[in-house]
Amino acid sequence: MGKKKLQRFAENLTFNNLFQPTFEDIEEGFIHKGKWQQYFQNDHSLVLELGCGKGEYTIGLSQNFPDRNYIGIDIQGARLWQGSKQSNELTLKHVAFIRTRIEMIEKIFDKGEISEIYIIFPDPQPKRSKERKRLTAQAFLDRYSHILKPEHLIHLKTDNTELYDYTLQVIREHGHQLVYKTDDVYQSDCPADIRDIRTYYEEKFLEQRKQIHYIAFKLKAI
Repeated sequence: MGKKKLQRFAENLTFNNLFQPTFEDIEEGFIHKGKWQQYFQNDHSLVLELGCGKGEYTIGLSQNFPDRNYIGIDIQGARLWQGSKQSNELTLKHVAFIRTRIEMIEKIFDKGEISEIYIIFPDPQPKRSKERKRLTAQAFLDRYSHILKPEHLIHLKTDNTELYDYTLQVIREHGHQLVYKTDDVYQSDCPADIRDIRTYYEEKFLEQRKQIHYIAFKLKAI
């Protein structure tokens, strides 16, 4: 492991807005489950970004909409270092990050505790054998349904046409409600937060003249 990565892992331990729970911490009952408004010390709604990487989108949302609380989730500690450090430097008190697998979210958030979910340029898992790992696979949507408030939105933004088409198929086949879709964000009237917040990778995709796709949908009631 490189020296820089080790330094970042060490600095991660000093950030008060980055949680790195062990498996035992989660299984025994995560300390903030059902109590996130107490952590943020306000009664604002709670928004998640899944697979947040360096936290660019989480931070962008928090700056555009400061009347909400934001949590970015990723398994890569070296990536989360950047978002945690930047949000601390910007004194964004309504931002936090969690290093964990997305499969664990039902143990970290209580039923109906989340008001909105963003999935921004996730790994498309292009091989058919990896479909179950796509963050819009029905197995993941089932997990989200336990923590997301009824009738609230999930957003997907991706450059990957296969993932875009796959997600639309999942929505149709499982009876979810499609709210908005476009296969070209920058030739559409999609929401400002989808157009105006760009990650490092999105800038690269646009330089390569790739179209950016976007879907907003609501889960079928369970």
